[in-house]
Amino acid sequence: MFKIVEKRQLADNIYEMKIAAERVARAALPGQFVIVRADEGGERIPLTIADYDAEAGTVTIVTQTIGHSTKKICSLEEGDSLADFAGPLGRPSEFVHMPLEELKRRKYLFVAGGVGTAPVYPQVKWLHNHGVECDVIIGAKSKNMLIYIDEMSKVGNVHIATDDGSEGFKGMVTGLMTDLVENQKLSYDECVCIGPMIMMKFVCLTTKPWNLQTTVSLNALMVDGTGMCGACRVTVGGKTLFTCVDGPEFDGHQVDFDEAMRRQAMYRNQERNASENHEHKCNCYGK
Repeated sequence: MFKIVEKRQLADNIYEMKIAAERVARAALPGQFVIVRADEGGERIPLTIADYDAEAGTVTIVTQTIGHSTKKICSLEEGDSLADFAGPLGRPSEFVHMPLEELKRRKYLFVAGGVGTAPVYPQVKWLHNHGVECDVIIGAKSKNMLIYIDEMSKVGNVHIATDDGSEGFKGMVTGLMTDLVENQKLSYDECVCIGPMIMMKFVCLTTKPWNLQTTVSLNALMVDGTGMCGACRVTVGGKTLFTCVDGPEFDGHQVDFDEAMRRQAMYRNQERNASENHEHKCNCYGK
């Protein structure tokens, strides 16, 4: 059992939990994920690591209540325990293997959308701790959906974009990217983008004419997280790869996003039915 030592709500239906998982914390690197189960009968949920502290023996996850299983996880409180917390899994971000002197000469632009801001944070933090400068665009529909602003501002140069203009730049993250590169004449060696699939697709379409290397994380495709189920198959550069074992990070200019979005939608009906059945049972028990 893995104890929840801290819990806080970041935004509507988005929760951060700090989990006591000493072995995972010691081995974790940016870009990796864990498999979580709320209880013995629970579904396996892959969640990207949002932070880790090897000394304290804790790993931080951020979960959005989308379906039945994520609602079950988010319903747990401080002092409760998760049945399983397996990891770290997946390949870490490529920059952790680069020679430090080479890395320090690079300039990174991170683009984070919604709950995707959480897995961006450990990457920017790791680079900051190794002397690498990063610009970070954080996007959301409105001000009240922004997360990790304070944490990210301590390790990177933060730019905010909201669809409704309630905070920072009014418009999509791609508009702010264009302003930074074409109007403010900022240059970058690599763009890393994590967020909704449609956002990552258009970020890649924006960076391609600039010949800007762009890395995306396809963690949202994962189901089993071990390569056994095949649900996270994705076409990258014409080859079929598995997000959980070959990724979750890939060259965004090589990803077939239209195929990935179709695959992502495959289980929506099952998830909706599971949530409706659970709510029906709860209502029956309450009578």
